[in-house]
Amino acid sequence: MKTTLRADLHVHTYASRQSGTLPFLGSRDCYSSPEDVYRVARARGMDLVCITDHDSIDGALELLARRPGATDVIVGEEISCVLPDGNVEAHIAAYEMTEALHRDVQHLRGNVFDVTGRLRQAGVFFALNHPLHFYRHQLPLERYLRLLHEVPAVEVRNGTMLAAHNRMFETLAAWWPTPTGLPLCPIGGSDAHTLRRVGTTWTEAPGATRGEFMANLKSGRATVGGSDGGVRAVAGDAYGVVGRYVASLAGLRPCDLRAAHRAACLAFSAVSLPAQFMPVVVSAARKSAERRTVERVAAELANISSQAPSLESRAPSPESRVPIPAPRSPGVELVP
Repeated sequence: MKTTLRADLHVHTYASRQSGTLPFLGSRDCYSSPEDVYRVARARGMDLVCITDHDSIDGALELLARRPGATDVIVGEEISCVLPDGNVEAHIAAYEMTEALHRDVQHLRGNVFDVTGRLRQAGVFFALNHPLHFYRHQLPLERYLRLLHEVPAVEVRNGTMLAAHNRMFETLAAWWPTPTGLPLCPIGGSDAHTLRRVGTTWTEAPGATRGEFMANLKSGRATVGGSDGGVRAVAGDAYGVVGRYVASLAGLRPCDLRAAHRAACLAFSAVSLPAQFMPVVVSAARKSAERRTVERVAAELANISSQAPSLESRAPSPESRVPIPAPRSPGVELVP
């Protein structure tokens, strides 16, 4: 019997319905079927299959409907929230979701602290995904890092994030003080929007069953493995989604648009063919911005460590919910 289990804890299916890019096109964020995700994940060595669609559990529920009684499926959700201070988007991955809990959190997404409070109340395991993906210093770093006090886990290996980004938070998670005294659990996932990267980044934890695996995650007992990401990973997913979108316009399921809208979008796709290099350009620009943010945050974290005794005087006001404590190991090297 296996003593550890492995799962890719960040995967999308066609239940991630709405893409934020050119919304008038009606494109989904992913076109992979839950059954295909399951098949590929298992073929790539995942013992458990987790689906974390954007603000939806429909993909995971569809998979369970096709596989009644399955014990190797984790119903997850990537919840899009807002950190009100600075209006920064934050994504919380929640696991072992139910339909009732899903409905509850949809009404709370305007404030990430309300979402995390509800998830804590429900006793489910959850994590902060790709921590710097949306952060561009809209508010001081110390105030942004309050999020790490709100979660029992942080994604330290994301298959689309730069290695420097991932390693920074792997280091940070190892010493970050938490209200419970338990370490921040490190988790990893591919963040795959196409089948090509499903199961290439993962989380491993002790256990012989899904229940034991989840219990050990809650205790912080996990390791991560697999690929980091860069321009190639992001652009590859973008081209994969574009290809499946065009196929859906031609009638391949899922097909979301009415005939007239489909015809208009097909015409737009044909006219824009000369600009199909844009996903690479956009991906390169995003990775460049991510790199600059990581470098700046690393410098700020090193400065915070060196000034640990003065942190208390610079902590947020009491109404900010969570203060910023001094790190456990002021001498830690934070630059990847």
